[in-house]
Amino acid sequence: MNIMNDIVHRSWPLPSKYWIMRQTWRNLLFLHWPIPLDKLRPHIPSSLQIDTFNGSAWLGVILFVLEGIYPRGISSVSLTPKFPEINVRTYVTCDGKPGIYFLSIDVKNWASLKIAKRWYRLPYHSAEISIQKEGQTFHCDSIRKGNTVTPITFKGKYFPVSEVYFPKEGTLDHWLTERYCLYSSNNGINIYCGEIHHRPWPLQKAEIEIVRNTLFTPFHFDLSEVNPIAHFSTGVDSLMWNIKKSGFSNSMGT
Repeated sequence: MNIMNDIVHRSWPLPSKYWIMRQTWRNLLFLHWPIPLDKLRPHIPSSLQIDTFNGSAWLGVILFVLEGIYPRGISSVSLTPKFPEINVRTYVTCDGKPGIYFLSIDVKNWASLKIAKRWYRLPYHSAEISIQKEGQTFHCDSIRKGNTVTPITFKGKYFPVSEVYFPKEGTLDHWLTERYCLYSSNNGINIYCGEIHHRPWPLQKAEIEIVRNTLFTPFHFDLSEVNPIAHFSTGVDSLMWNIKKSGFSNSMGT
């Protein structure tokens, strides 16, 4: 089935038929920690509302391999070779539409770092990242470039431990993963929205062992005593639309 025809799971219609690129996301680890609103608020533009589930905000770390970026009309040729990515994100709403807000994105690929950072106005960082599979276990080791005094790193391993399932609407698993737009900003001033479409996430429960995680250090979040919720997914193909200005913010959150 064509991805564009599989839309019954969406909360709002597709923005148009004129998507600009297709991306292939594979072997994802979703890690999520509850976080107090007052800790998160200073890092989110004030015109974005922090989305909550049962009164709690959530912070996510997502690891995956981006296997291909295909411009519209060139379905068989990726702009880049496959590369791993790690992002730190949270969940927001703007004018009632729920979406993702990225706090950081670590990538190894030069083209994504330079082009997507400027085009989508997202907080990309250059990093050395390795995600390797041994049997059913994935091993990740990452260090961000340019932070020699306080290295920004992640090291751990993970593997799926359940059958594949599709989370039901209204559950936390669904709320954390089924998001169909991203928001970004220029230093908290202009707010931009990028629409996304894909089929529902096929999820599995996951076991994890985190050896080291300093991804939260730049934001002064200490979640070392909190065990994250972990999910694994074999992945989806996604469509992306051009980013558009959606609002205005006077400052970062207060």
